[in-house]
Amino acid sequence: MVNKLKIEQKQLSLLEKLCNAVAVSGNEGEVRRIVIEELKDFADEITVDAMGNVLVRHHAKNGTVDPLKVMLDAHMDEVGFMIAAEEEEGIYTFEVVGGIDPRQLPGKLVLVGKDHTPGVIGTKPIHLLEEKEEDSPIAQNTLRIDLGPAGKAKPGDYGSFATRFLRSGNNLFSKAIDDRIGVATLIELVKNAPENIELLASFSVQEEIGLRGARVAAYTFAPDLAIAVDSTPAFDLPREDGNENAVYNCRLGGGPAIYLADAGTLSDPRLIQFLCKTAEQNSIIYQFRQPGGGGTNAGWIHRSRAGVPSVSISVPGRYAHTAVLLSRLEDWENALNLVYFTLRGITREILETPRG
Repeated sequence: MVNKLKIEQKQLSLLEKLCNAVAVSGNEGEVRRIVIEELKDFADEITVDAMGNVLVRHHAKNGTVDPLKVMLDAHMDEVGFMIAAEEEEGIYTFEVVGGIDPRQLPGKLVLVGKDHTPGVIGTKPIHLLEEKEEDSPIAQNTLRIDLGPAGKAKPGDYGSFATRFLRSGNNLFSKAIDDRIGVATLIELVKNAPENIELLASFSVQEEIGLRGARVAAYTFAPDLAIAVDSTPAFDLPREDGNENAVYNCRLGGGPAIYLADAGTLSDPRLIQFLCKTAEQNSIIYQFRQPGGGGTNAGWIHRSRAGVPSVSISVPGRYAHTAVLLSRLEDWENALNLVYFTLRGITREILETPRG
């Protein structure tokens, strides 16, 4: 019997290192260097393509003939900011990179540039608001990043939330859990790669601004099938009227969320069925992500070349695309093991049956 993989202090320390790194879309170098350092002794090949994706190959072993080529993908980038112009004495206009709700930006601490210069996102204080302004939505172009007179930045410098990783019991708090928790998962899977398949791990760039890196990675790999490993919003808070929340996307504590459909992908039903079967055989709790909007890198991977059977597995997290995401350790461990046992058991015969 194959033992399950465990999330222990070593894995938690890696996730902390990944989450604390600054890697806004288009500027993923800090995470890229961590990935390469972690996998240099475990991968058969590591390359960095023109987009900045880290492409890792772990070959099948023991003379496996015509091994199944399985692509795993997790994106390295996070939402954040880009400095636009200096107005005066360390006060800068900025643009958001990726989907961020301007309502939750004021007062957030940020880190800007290669030196991680600390700053704060400022706005007009509530004491000075006019009555007509109190109920008005916050416009992003009214906000500023304030680095103070000694703080220096230039147009094009990137910034991220300054939140540091924190564990409290079974809870994990951090910026960029989306998708550093997927990056940490793929690293662990490469380190424990099965011998029956050709494992192709894509640590991709620019997911938050249009799934760009994974599209290129999938073309390079030309896999037989693909699994995107990501973080997905858990909209599981109680309703204000006290009634049951039936439109919740997915829930914390419910295990990894298997995607049925989203804005970019109808997941391959053969892979969904195999994931469910694998979870039940190995006593892994799981849930289905409610069909709806949003999406993962599977949205472009499945359209690569002549088409790639694809599915997404995500770790639920509350408060996505804000300064602090909240995920559960047990959900992460169950997601890791669902992919791990899937890789060990998947065969070419699954794809030879009609899709339905």
